[in-house]
Amino acid sequence: MFEIFEYDFMQRAFLAGLIIAILASVSGTFVVLRRYSMISETLAHSALVGVAVGLVAGFNPLWMAVIVAICSAWLIEYLRSAFSLYSDAIMAILLSGSLAVAVVIVSLGGAFNNSLFSYLFGSILSVSVEDIYTIAFFGTISLVLLLSFSKELYFVAYDEEVAQTNGIQVRFLNFLLVTVVAIIIALSIRVVGSLLIGALMVIPTIAALQFRVGFLPTVLISLVFAIFSVIFGMTLSFYFSLPSGATIVLSVLGVFIISLIVSKK
Repeated sequence: MFEIFEYDFMQRAFLAGLIIAILASVSGTFVVLRRYSMISETLAHSALVGVAVGLVAGFNPLWMAVIVAICSAWLIEYLRSAFSLYSDAIMAILLSGSLAVAVVIVSLGGAFNNSLFSYLFGSILSVSVEDIYTIAFFGTISLVLLLSFSKELYFVAYDEEVAQTNGIQVRFLNFLLVTVVAIIIALSIRVVGSLLIGALMVIPTIAALQFRVGFLPTVLISLVFAIFSVIFGMTLSFYFSLPSGATIVLSVLGVFIISLIVSKK
């Protein structure tokens, strides 16, 4: 089994995958509790616009994905708070609009090739050393921010109005959360793909919630589920020549189904 680590690209892929699993599961807990599950899919499609711009203009697609995803996250939160629009309506509009813009950009630029598909569905072969450094750097910052404000974020997710009356900076924390989530999603599309990253961020937390334990145990269980899904999915991908992103998502879906059965019993 350990022959899989004889290849440099697999070592990089596993390292990137484990980092993404940690970031996605921890941030996913706050996203699910905040009832922002759809924001992962929306920001993933927004990040795809950045990838398209990067491929056409010759910039680093990963950096462009981060920038566009953050701007989209700020736009969602601004429209929600300033215009009292429903979050799901805003995200539905931005999701479909972003995907349309991305397709138009790559079509006009003639960049509709395998590079774009690697960002759509993930590709373990495309993870470079530079990507590892970028993911590790921004991932560490994101994780530190989440852990530093974890109590406040949990309070806001539990009841935003009560948190605001208790003097918590709800607006700042909402913008902080969506910014961190945007960064994590943009970093993840290289490994999991923009069409599949939402599953890795949301499903492990939902599976962990089936056991009805406290907040910290839920985060830890979600973390274990995400890490297992990445390792198992990438192993299947390597030995059976399957798309890495799809096998990771199928693995986490399997974990979710098992959690439903176990919690029911």
